[in-house]
Amino acid sequence: MRSVPVLETARLRLRERTPDDADALFPIFADVDAMTYWSTAPHDSVEQTRAELTKPPERDATWRAWAITLTDDDRAIGFVWVGEKRIDVCEIGYMLAREHWGCGIAREAVRAVLDQLFRVERQRRVFADTDPDNTPSNALLATLGFQREGLLRAEWETHIGIRDTVLWGLLASEWTDR
Repeated sequence: MRSVPVLETARLRLRERTPDDADALFPIFADVDAMTYWSTAPHDSVEQTRAELTKPPERDATWRAWAITLTDDDRAIGFVWVGEKRIDVCEIGYMLAREHWGCGIAREAVRAVLDQLFRVERQRRVFADTDPDNTPSNALLATLGFQREGLLRAEWETHIGIRDTVLWGLLASEWTDR
């Protein structure tokens, strides 16, 4: 399993996400709007969130997650996770607390992780899969230089029904630290 190095930007500190972040992240996992396009339904309890935060390392050692925190406050306000799908190819996902939507924090956090993946780890490709109706996430990926590569119809069965997915990809040669 790859390590989760601390990453810092002007406003943010990204550190390893742990089960201890459950209390801080539960409001995000319980937020119906935030969870609309997530693969699972909103959480009913902080215990459910804690169990979710405990799962990835046990389930698959190729997944890792960074908690997004403000530089002056270590409380998690979101996270970015990455799963190595093949050698030098990773999938990326992210979630952010509603009160921080629209102020560039998700972009800044994802950009920091992409910089780690491409410049430090020398990944050759990073991809994301999003619901076609998740306009903010699709816009974020486009502004970071991801290319829309395809649409998989009826790909996921989720808590809101059978959903299509848009595949986005970014190559190391395209990464310009936008």
